[in-house]
Amino acid sequence: MAEHVSARLGPMQSHGDDARSTGEDAVNVWSGSPRLDGIRVLLVESAPLVREVVADVLARCGAHVTAVDSAVACLAALKRERPDALVSSLSMPDKDGFWLIREVRKLPPDEGGDIPAAAFTGLTSPEHRLATLRAGFHYHVPKPAALSRLAEVVALLTLKKSETGEHQATTALSPEVRP
Repeated sequence: MAEHVSARLGPMQSHGDDARSTGEDAVNVWSGSPRLDGIRVLLVESAPLVREVVADVLARCGAHVTAVDSAVACLAALKRERPDALVSSLSMPDKDGFWLIREVRKLPPDEGGDIPAAAFTGLTSPEHRLATLRAGFHYHVPKPAALSRLAEVVALLTLKKSETGEHQATTALSPEVRP
């Protein structure tokens, strides 16, 4: 089941009610966080509270977030919505993030097989990081992490894609950010 989130804390609102409606369009609520205006992010997280908080943070940066609770729901949303970036947990019931990225990478590019992807995970050992990158994710973001760091990774994912002329995010990345 996919849910769209707004940029305001509190009750869920429609996508159109983002930070611009409150006059915050020029400045993000977190200094130094990237603006993700117009970027479509597909978020996969089985923990409802984590999913809601992460989706809200990305939305506050300007992203249009579709949040789903499983790898299977992610595949359906990917084909239906064609997001610009994928952020997925690795540890989920049934099918995990490794299964998901293998399935995504099997898809042809015009069906989302080349989507830039980041794993947002509690699996933090060097072995997990290497396995994540080998599986097909572009970034490994360990939990817990500053959520502004996750927004920076989404910006980096979409900037890489923008070099091909498809879409872009405006960023104000701090110098210490390293992919």
